[in-house]
Amino acid sequence: MGMQSLVALAFAALLLVGGESARFTITNNCDKTIWPAALSGGGSQPSTTGFELASKATNSIDIPAPWTGRIWARTFCGATCLTGECGKGGGPCNGAGGNPPVTLVEFTLNGDGGNDFYDVSNVDGFNLPVSVAPENSGCPTTSCPGDINNGCPGNQAVRGPDGAVIACNSACTAFRRPEDCCTGEFNNPDKCKPSDSSRYFKGKCPQAYSYAYDDKSSTFTCPTGPNYKITFCP
Repeated sequence: MGMQSLVALAFAALLLVGGESARFTITNNCDKTIWPAALSGGGSQPSTTGFELASKATNSIDIPAPWTGRIWARTFCGATCLTGECGKGGGPCNGAGGNPPVTLVEFTLNGDGGNDFYDVSNVDGFNLPVSVAPENSGCPTTSCPGDINNGCPGNQAVRGPDGAVIACNSACTAFRRPEDCCTGEFNNPDKCKPSDSSRYFKGKCPQAYSYAYDDKSSTFTCPTGPNYKITFCP
């Protein structure tokens, strides 16, 4: 989601009091260990802000609503992580965000009108495919199932020690131009338009945000109450 939209939803969420806890069940379907992480933008802190998750393993985070924040996965962690690093290696992030490029899952729980809002965002780039599925609610799923790293433009690629592409910067995180980041005079949906890079991202992941004002096809809504399944490498 674009930060403008996320901030607006966060403000709406913080106007509400009470709400039930939601459980995020996080599954690592990748063939390597990952280190999921969470950052609060408003509301209570989640039960954990980072942990190790082996291949094919599952763990859960409990979050009292109302809450606004994001979930992501770090990869190739030791003393530091090669993608999604929050300054803690593979440990809890404790209020720090993930360094781009990284695929984000963004939530507002118990937001405007008592609804949940959720999306997958590649505005900060991409490191892993991911899906989001509300449980037992009939609400829509969303995902970024494509491998954006495979075909990432060379000047946006992040490579590991063996030379393989392990993440792909968005045009914004790669070049920091106002027209790519929707900042300055381009902080307006009428002026900030898709770039060749964002169209590449959108082609791989049609439901995910490819740039900040990609709202119409990328934000999903569900009445407050469901738990959510988040699967990396779905």
